[in-house]
Amino acid sequence: MNRIAVIGAGTMGSGIAQVAAMAGHEVILHDPFPASLVKGRDAILQSLNKMAEKKKIKPEEVTAIFGRIYFADHLDGIKESDLVIEAIIEKEEEKRKLFALVEPLVSPEAIIASNTSSLSVTALASSLSHPERCIGVHFFNPPVLMQLVEIIPAIQTNKEVEQKTKALIEAWGKTPVLAKDTPGFIVNRIARPFYGEALRIAEEQIANPAMIDKAMKLLGGFRMGPFELMDFIGNDVNEAVTRSVWTAMHFDSRYRPSLLQVSLVRAGWYGRKSGRGYYDYNAPPIDDLGPITEMHTRIFRRILVMLINEAADALYYGIATQEDIELAMTLGVNYPKGLLKWADEIGITECVKMMDELHDKYREDRYRCSVMLREMVQYNQTFYG
Repeated sequence: MNRIAVIGAGTMGSGIAQVAAMAGHEVILHDPFPASLVKGRDAILQSLNKMAEKKKIKPEEVTAIFGRIYFADHLDGIKESDLVIEAIIEKEEEKRKLFALVEPLVSPEAIIASNTSSLSVTALASSLSHPERCIGVHFFNPPVLMQLVEIIPAIQTNKEVEQKTKALIEAWGKTPVLAKDTPGFIVNRIARPFYGEALRIAEEQIANPAMIDKAMKLLGGFRMGPFELMDFIGNDVNEAVTRSVWTAMHFDSRYRPSLLQVSLVRAGWYGRKSGRGYYDYNAPPIDDLGPITEMHTRIFRRILVMLINEAADALYYGIATQEDIELAMTLGVNYPKGLLKWADEIGITECVKMMDELHDKYREDRYRCSVMLREMVQYNQTFYG
């Protein structure tokens, strides 16, 4: 593939365009709004200059890479592209409309991809006359720095398209993982309890956000606690992904949005970008300064076992291989270790016991134990045995 088109000049689109250009491709970055194109162009140039300052690339490479990117505010500019990646607003109807406009402009051999983080790739593919050319290519933010890319074939996707896309992403220096086309794919599905269970603990007034964040960072080794991370991502964005997965999973209580988070979104308390979320970023930092207590340990173990349970279910239902699940969570959301490896360290029997204790306490389907974990106990198995 020589010519790559990226549609949408926002943070994700401009980042993907830069990644492709750094790999030596001619890139067309399209956005119908000239102001967005200018913003995207400036972001790419700033990123490249910063890389040169840090000596990650040579100064002359900045000019060469930037010179391979063409900015187009008319969709006709994507003609003759070998691969088109859309990175527009996360709304199925908008993406379907775009695909219908894109398909007549490119050759029958061109691959049409979506950077969706949670929508059905199969549904998007159905908007094309040749759905077998469609595939999901989910980059993580920021695309230039994040190593992981989820590859999501639709049920219609041709095997050759899947193989070509995976090989291309590897050639770009990224680590691809293959995910089944199910809600949230790998990362956004398995990571839901990191946010959802933390929110549930806060709603129950067991602990405040600072205490929960401290437990996950100091006991679990996570770089950011759940509330810090939700404020960093944006509560509006995080809640929308949760709601998307919950709806697509037929309102499974495991993924139900939190009323606490919904109230913050309604108040406009999105997090860092709005100046206030779970924390007030215009006030002195609030921290849990006390010692680690038994309550911190209980919080950490509760959230961790819910994550392990979700990862085991993803493996049980064939969402991805064990290796790809572990890679996805360590590279995609920077978890300190693979969740299935963590399960072995804790002990599968202990994981089942912890899940059953939660289910016995709450009597909610949300806390049902993964069948895979139960079977592993029955047959005395481990993930890395």
